[in-house]
Amino acid sequence: MLALLAALAVGHLAAGFISVSASPYLAVGNGAIDLTPVGLKDYAVRTFGTHDKLVLLSGMAAVLVVVAALAGIASRRSPWPGTAVIALFGLIGVVAVVARPDLRPVAIVAPLASLGAGVVVFRLLHRAARTWDAQGTLRRKGQSRRSFLVTGAGVVAGSLAAGVGGQLLVSTRDAAASRAAVGRLVPARTAPPIPADADFEKLGTPPFLTPNSKFYRVDTALTVPQLRTEDWSLRVHGMVDREKRYRYSDIRDRPLVERTITMTCVSNEVGGAYVSTANFVGVELADLLEEAGIRPGAEQLFSSSVDGWTSGTPITGALDRDRGAMLALGMNGEPLPLEHGFPARLVVPGLYGYVSATKWLVDLEVTTWRARQAYWLRRGWAEKAPIKTESRIDTPLGFQTVPAGTVRVAGVAWAQHTGIDKVEVRVDNGPWQPATLSTQVTVDTWRMWWTQLEVPPGLHQVTCRATDRSGYTQTQERVGTVPDGATGWHTISFTTK
Repeated sequence: MLALLAALAVGHLAAGFISVSASPYLAVGNGAIDLTPVGLKDYAVRTFGTHDKLVLLSGMAAVLVVVAALAGIASRRSPWPGTAVIALFGLIGVVAVVARPDLRPVAIVAPLASLGAGVVVFRLLHRAARTWDAQGTLRRKGQSRRSFLVTGAGVVAGSLAAGVGGQLLVSTRDAAASRAAVGRLVPARTAPPIPADADFEKLGTPPFLTPNSKFYRVDTALTVPQLRTEDWSLRVHGMVDREKRYRYSDIRDRPLVERTITMTCVSNEVGGAYVSTANFVGVELADLLEEAGIRPGAEQLFSSSVDGWTSGTPITGALDRDRGAMLALGMNGEPLPLEHGFPARLVVPGLYGYVSATKWLVDLEVTTWRARQAYWLRRGWAEKAPIKTESRIDTPLGFQTVPAGTVRVAGVAWAQHTGIDKVEVRVDNGPWQPATLSTQVTVDTWRMWWTQLEVPPGLHQVTCRATDRSGYTQTQERVGTVPDGATGWHTISFTTK
């Protein structure tokens, strides 16, 4: 186990000179995320939410410790079983690093250093722990124990120093200081002011604008990419007349626009929390694409994150000025938070995030659907993913006990790029009753609702459904998130006394 600690620490130290993604432990974790079946990924997001990555890393650590302990027991008479296990771990790390699309070939140094350190430390500790010397003479147990403890303590100290050193090297590329230096992003064209009655927060709905700290986050990044503005650039290429490359200053110096947009994750279950609203500041995506010149036959805008994640947006949606697709730099009055894509991300209203919201954006390729398949498309998700009309109950909470009589029910509904026209509520499969709607801000944002119901003592169920401005009423049919978003009426149970 001490050899495992040394191997991981040295690998992290080597990665500090290259990229944190080259750290073998993180590279294997990222590989595990990429290889996770869609059903298991969906379960992890649904069960653990934003803690899914912590659960993965903790599970990996537990497996490594158990395997290392078993390998140590198997090596009591010979060092070869432990050496073989370390070599296997090392090779897995090498494969994981080589497979990362965001790493240069030099990144292989990190897992090789990890492998070498693991083997050397294990052999050293194994030799120190033996009670037989080289001539086959039995050494005194006290002498062997002291030798092992001194050597082991040195390994622990060296491992801690290597791990801390690697983290310090990684922090030298920390994007937080770069973000702080951006300052305030002042839009030339601001979003309409949010009316006072845009939400019913006092009645139990969320606030209309979601604070950045509470804005949902679902992505495959095991560690938040650290990309500084001075290192960032965006390449626009593919089926274009003129390949373009933009620096951060090129984008920031343009007239900025502000838009209020509700975003939704395709992993959002019926009644789920993966829907949030913010004021985004950036530039028109259509301007950048038109400057490059889109060639006939183009079908998708294939976008890539700095960590290698990819997304495919219908080119018609990216070019549609009425839709308002953006290259966003800011969010709710400040530069994008690191975990939400700093320095720049895509925001395309009305489409689920996996086809519209690439964070840490560095590359835009205009291409066809057949030529390039994005990350989730290769895993069975739909090619085109307009957000479905849905609604959610926020109060009362599921299984909550409230006083009998007049019960207040409140929640949200959304149908981005169409708009919500009506929300209805019913209790215990009774008649549908209309709810009071908040003022609509734009068709690209959610809409709050509330109503009061007379409910006798007992156990009850309340259900909601929304009708959008096209006249479509959300379906009762309950389907899961794969391949293009969940459907169904949100129902909760509560008790009145």
